[in-house]
Amino acid sequence: MARQELARFLRVRRSGLLPHQVGLPTTGGARRTPGLRREEMAELAHLSVDYYTRLEQARGPRPSPRILDGLARALRLTPAERSHLFRLAGSDTPPARHAVRQVRPHVARMLERLPLTAAVVTDAAYGVVAWNSLAQALLGGDPGRRPVNLARRRFLGEGAAYTDSGAEEFGQIVVARLRRAADRYPDDPGLAGLLAELHAGSEEFRHIWQTRPVHAPGHRTKTFEHPQAGRLRLNCDVLLVPEDDQEVVLITADPGSPTTRALRRLAGRTI
Repeated sequence: MARQELARFLRVRRSGLLPHQVGLPTTGGARRTPGLRREEMAELAHLSVDYYTRLEQARGPRPSPRILDGLARALRLTPAERSHLFRLAGSDTPPARHAVRQVRPHVARMLERLPLTAAVVTDAAYGVVAWNSLAQALLGGDPGRRPVNLARRRFLGEGAAYTDSGAEEFGQIVVARLRRAADRYPDDPGLAGLLAELHAGSEEFRHIWQTRPVHAPGHRTKTFEHPQAGRLRLNCDVLLVPEDDQEVVLITADPGSPTTRALRRLAGRTI
């Protein structure tokens, strides 16, 4: 536990909050220092004033995750700031109760600024929460009303299905990620429903699930048979959006290759 850093972080964040931002009255005379008083912060976090004061003076005991959650809410911390608070206190950041199924606007905008790159954002359950026009042309959308889910596509044959040299490895990757998601979000009904579908509908999924695979995101190369563009040799790289437990998959081709020319033609059709 980094007591001095934790104390400094609490003081700085408290001094940056004004009463009206947290629903407190602004009356009571002039304040000697900017921001909320310690008494106000302790009340918002449901702590005693003495306990909170000791935390700010680097004299307090290690706060529990429940106390840290209260402090994070009282201080109006962002997800990144909340994770930082837990790290300073020497605690693992507990995940949200449910997987995040909305993409951040700046991430969505980034997808359209990547020339000749098919970009897909997936949530912890492999639901596609955003993709650019080239990714849609390359991977194909799914019919019907349900959102695209790459786990259903891989194991249940839902939607477009192309010959892919990396299909076997991708199956392992999908199961490894879904196992992590099941541990992190045990109360997520959408995830529970997806896992029930996959277990009921795919013997391959059930077999891989029992092997408990472990995979980390990284660089992979595969060949892909596209109905219009033909055989493509694609590079797949993954960027993480850790605060939302999401992944951005970037699909590219080697410069000057036939696949690059094929992607250029596909991109032209989407304009």
